[in-house]
Amino acid sequence: MAISSGLAATCNPGLIIKNRFFLQRSNLSYNFASKTRFLDNPCKKSDEFGQRLSFLRPRCEAVSVDNGEVESKVNSLSALELLKSSAADRYTKEKSSIFVIGLNIHTAPLDIREKLSIPEAQWAQAIGELCALNHIEEAAVLSTCNRLEIYVVALSQHRGIKEVTEWMSKISGVPVSELSDHRFMLYNKDAVRHLFEVSAGLDSLVLGEGQILSQVKQVVKTGQGVPGFDRKISGLFKHAITAGKRVRSETNISTGSVSVSSAAVELALLKIPNSSYASARVLVVGAGKMGKLVIKHLVAKGCKKMVVVNRTPDRVAAICEELKNVEIVYRPLSDLQSCAAEADVVFTSTATETPLFLREQVQKFPPVSSQIGGLRLFVDISVPRAVESCVSAVETASVYNVDDLKEVVEANKEDRLRKAMEAQVIITEEVKQFEAWKDSLETVPTIKKLRAYAERIRASEVDRCLSKMGDNITKKQKAAIYDLSLGIVNKLLHGPMQHLRCDGTDNRNLSEILDNMHTLNRIFGLDTDVSLLEEKIRAKIEQSKK
Repeated sequence: MAISSGLAATCNPGLIIKNRFFLQRSNLSYNFASKTRFLDNPCKKSDEFGQRLSFLRPRCEAVSVDNGEVESKVNSLSALELLKSSAADRYTKEKSSIFVIGLNIHTAPLDIREKLSIPEAQWAQAIGELCALNHIEEAAVLSTCNRLEIYVVALSQHRGIKEVTEWMSKISGVPVSELSDHRFMLYNKDAVRHLFEVSAGLDSLVLGEGQILSQVKQVVKTGQGVPGFDRKISGLFKHAITAGKRVRSETNISTGSVSVSSAAVELALLKIPNSSYASARVLVVGAGKMGKLVIKHLVAKGCKKMVVVNRTPDRVAAICEELKNVEIVYRPLSDLQSCAAEADVVFTSTATETPLFLREQVQKFPPVSSQIGGLRLFVDISVPRAVESCVSAVETASVYNVDDLKEVVEANKEDRLRKAMEAQVIITEEVKQFEAWKDSLETVPTIKKLRAYAERIRASEVDRCLSKMGDNITKKQKAAIYDLSLGIVNKLLHGPMQHLRCDGTDNRNLSEILDNMHTLNRIFGLDTDVSLLEEKIRAKIEQSKK
């Protein structure tokens, strides 16, 4: 790899540059438009840019060689040597980062979000694909009707962002340039706070919505045992669940709040004359979590008869058992079109990848009663959409999707905003606790390295002792010597290990523990992070070649 003339100009001709850098790191383009705390802060961007540029400054050492020898040494560097020479600055100056890249109802329209929707059944596969990228260690996917958010732990923040964005473009067919117009990106503590706010319902279309907490729980359930859903990401989502529960139990933010499902029912009430379901023929498509909530809210509004279309009858039967005084008629998916032709109001809540209702089909449906307004009402809360967008052009139909629910939500927004301020206090406390837990993980490699260091010495000394004792020693004597050496090592390590653990069993704070870690690293020469990171990135590259 040739050295940039710009860099070479900073050194004398007779100097060999010991570290080389990929200049693409200076490409620091971000899109923070979706979060006001990142909006156009020139001071912050300038400081950050200056810090990043400091990593690019080459270090030079004087060597008594002529220019020809310099050129020969540069040209003879292998790709692996270049990797090693750049790894120290690329990966140790910048710790592993937690960041989130996403699109949600605040940043992207529905036609973009539905292209990036990832069904729950594919979350594990997505984690595997993300962690196969060169700079991604851990990953999680949160995909709902209102958002797709990718959470990762990355070896390199900026390279990780590029890889994840390109992956999102690949799976969706949306160009990177278009994704960049709608995505948001948050790093480290801001990414943590965002997930906690999401779990608490503070970032939902409906402030205080409860469905999102169960979806965050599902991320943890789905990720169990999946390679790549590892300690940091798993811990992040478990802390988010705790934060969400605390906000709901310690504030009144959920009191009187509505979910997406209840907002859909409220919207239908607004659009039907007399705001009554008494004479309306109602069809609900899908009996999953969202569909079940739609049915419950319909019943709460006085609807006592409806048709439910679902792939299998089991879920519908369970709903019938729970709602005894309601007439719920199950129909299979094959009867969907005939059921819709007989309905005045159609709610869709499915995980279909292709629309269930097309324009040419809806055009053939018979007109609805003038008492209902003469328009067949489709309320589609599926993402991707179950009702083709051009159905809205049919004269006898009226179509609403999740982006149209804002009309319902605005009514009691001010009250929820006051409650959200109380919730932010709890979120701040939980973020601090998570950051302390995450920082405490820094001591784990030191604990492992210290024990391995002691074990090497113990094993070497035991072998030396046994070799001096000759062949006449019995197995029992060997075991006694082994136990003795192990007992001595364990007792000697007990004190240092206790001073590295952050489990809440003593009064040591995190800064003291981290000081102890750095001291032990220095005393025993345990700072081998550079080689470990080289091994990680080398393994990633080899894996990508297969």
